[in-house]
Formats: sequence, C-alpha cells, structure tokens
Amino acid sequence: MASQQKTSRKAAGTRAAIRRPQARAANGRANGGDTGDDIGLDALVGHAGYAVRRFQLWIFQDFVKTLATVDIRPTQYSVMTVIGANPGLSQMAVAKRLGIERARLVHLLDSLEERAFVSRIPSATDRRSHALHLTGRGKTALAQFKRLAAEHERHVADKIGKENRERLLQILACFT
Repeated sequence: MASQQKTSRKAAGTRAAIRRPQARAANGRANGGDTGDDIGLDALVGHAGYAVRRFQLWIFQDFVKTLATVDIRPTQYSVMTVIGANPGLSQMAVAKRLGIERARLVHLLDSLEERAFVSRIPSATDRRSHALHLTGRGKTALAQFKRLAAEHERHVADKIGKENRERLLQILACFT
C-alpha cells in the first residue's frame, strides 16, 4: 500500500512538473498547486520595490553569467568603467560616485590591482590619497568587458523589450 501511495505521489508530481504555466489572478497567484510560482504574492504584486528587487536579481544573474568567462563582477566592472572614464580620480571620489563603502572599495581595488587591471599612484597633492588609473592590461580588459556588457544589455532588451529598456533607463536616470 505504501509503495502504491509513493508511486501515485511521484506520478502526480511528474504530471504537475510538465503542466504548462497557468494564467495568474490579479493578486499574482496562479490557479492551481502550490509550487514556487503558484504561491500568491498578494500586495507584493503592486510594490515597485519588490518588482525592482526581483528584476535586479535577474539582471545580476545574467550579467554574471554573460561575463563569467572573464570573471568580472558588476561592481568591479563599474569601478573599472569609472576609472577608465576619469583617470586619476581618488579612491574617495570613486566610492562616493558609485555609492560604495570606502572599505569595500579598498578590497575591490586590491583584487583589480592583483589582476594588473588598476594601479594606485600616490597623489602629488595629498599624501593620504591615491590616484587611480587603468593599466594597459586594464584598458584592454575593459574593452572586452564592455563588449560583453553590451551583450548583457541585449539580453535585457530581449527580456523586457527595447522600448521598455529605454523607458526604464529614463525613469531610473534620477538615481544615477
């Protein structure tokens, strides 16, 4: 008897796994079982913060996957891009512009320096400060990273539509 129940549950699980996604009700709940996607979100459906966070997770996962071959993370890419566009910036200026804690930026710069992408040169005007520059290797790597990041942006456009991507960038411009 226990064997029959086990087989029956397994067969039911297999049928549920191959079912097509169902239409969602207004509260974000699918009509049917209780697998992850079938769980209702209630008020979360109308919360911008929740939707933005879920999109951010998708964005980061796709970025990491797209740039996996070069082992670069979104924050490292951002730091290198800002340094490349503004050679000689101080660590404090980069941290402030990107909203990164200074202690975390030091760790990021250490990792980029170990890979010979970034160099810290003592400031001529402030002994407590360093000017940040991309190395020759860093400039070459950043060009490759930018090509891969452009591929990632195409994935975003494929996911939400080109016009929606442009509109999203306009909406979010006040935060950059």
